[in-house]
Amino acid sequence: MAWKDKRKVMHRYDVTAEIYDERYAEEQKRKYKKALENSDLSAISVLDAGCGSGLFLGQIKVKTKTLVGIDISHKALLKAKEQIRNIENSYIIQADIDNLPFKQNTFETVFGFTVLHNLPKPVKTLNELKRVAKADGKVVVTGLKKAFQLDKFLDILETSGFEVTGFVDDESLNCYVATLTAKHLHINYLTSVSV
Repeated sequence: MAWKDKRKVMHRYDVTAEIYDERYAEEQKRKYKKALENSDLSAISVLDAGCGSGLFLGQIKVKTKTLVGIDISHKALLKAKEQIRNIENSYIIQADIDNLPFKQNTFETVFGFTVLHNLPKPVKTLNELKRVAKADGKVVVTGLKKAFQLDKFLDILETSGFEVTGFVDDESLNCYVATLTAKHLHINYLTSVSV
């Protein structure tokens, strides 16, 4: 069932690839601005998971070590390729966000804009983003407000093992913007004392 749902999403974005930026660019750019307020991208590896037409990739003005965009939509990726043509060390890959073709701990920063509501299991998706993010890295995701009530979105973030280190719920945005880090497990040892 999940793959059937993903194919529908792929088809929808293939059909709208040519008009997506025209229709949603201003809203997306407001999200990017909020997301970048808590992110230092200089000389690091960055993944834009669900990059679509590459609008965000084209917004990154600093030099990164590696810039990668992945998406399931082939036609959207053709647009993304245009966005990065003058950016060194940048790559576009067609891939399923729930099964990324990268080793564990690959990217210092992972972005996932406007994707979680399109996926059958958002917690699984977040776990995959966490897998490819470095232990001390950041993951920045958005949650579409009309798809996620605030408490449900926060529960999804918590269930996936993230600590929310930054959160934006701005009236001017149709999405929440969350900056996340993987929770570190703390083990408390109790010692018994005889009196």
